[in-house]
Amino acid sequence: MIQFCNVSKVYDGGTQNGNKSFVKALDGINLKIEKGEMVFLVGASGAGKSTLQKLLFKEESPTTGQILVGGRNIVRLKKREIPVLRRRMGIVFQDFKLLEDMTVAENVAFAMEVLKFSRKEIKNTVPKVLEQVGIAYRANHFPRQLSGGEKQRAAIGRAIINNPPILLADEPTGNLDPDTSWEIMKLLEEINLRGTTMLIATHDRDIVDSMHKRVVTLSRGKIVSDRRGGYSRV
Repeated sequence: MIQFCNVSKVYDGGTQNGNKSFVKALDGINLKIEKGEMVFLVGASGAGKSTLQKLLFKEESPTTGQILVGGRNIVRLKKREIPVLRRRMGIVFQDFKLLEDMTVAENVAFAMEVLKFSRKEIKNTVPKVLEQVGIAYRANHFPRQLSGGEKQRAAIGRAIINNPPILLADEPTGNLDPDTSWEIMKLLEEINLRGTTMLIATHDRDIVDSMHKRVVTLSRGKIVSDRRGGYSRV
């Protein structure tokens, strides 16, 4: 489903003392994620977790190496092909990124509207998704009226509304209390069990240990561990 082949990402660090500097965010990454896997990506801030995810949905491009999604090398995608790639991915952010002037239902529907689904399809699909993520009772509320957990449920609903085969989550519990964090992770696990491939970047050691899934640890842009069972075993 997803494969990184000797991927490196180097950023221009500007000029210091008259010399040009560079920052290596990823260094020779080789990683394969099978269809239907739920994988946690862990490591300290600056380890390269967010960069790796940005490469997957083409917000960034690698300096060297190849990235395959569904067997296709996305490094070579033309600009007009990038939206097609992104339709295959749902993305969940730490800060939710909900549109404040839209209700929960409108936020979730927006993802379908962008892809030109009919009004009938949107009307039929949105209530089902809101029910699935446990926030149907908030359909007509605005983001400012929601708790952090409710906002994240709405954001997850928006991410899965088009039934993408891949879901990326960047610190999805970073702004939530421990109990709510656990509820969100169980929701993501339920979605994974329906066949969605997931890559979740997180600092939450307790959540990772409790889930007993595959854990890939990054340090200074390199994979230093890839095993199952929890963060604490690294």
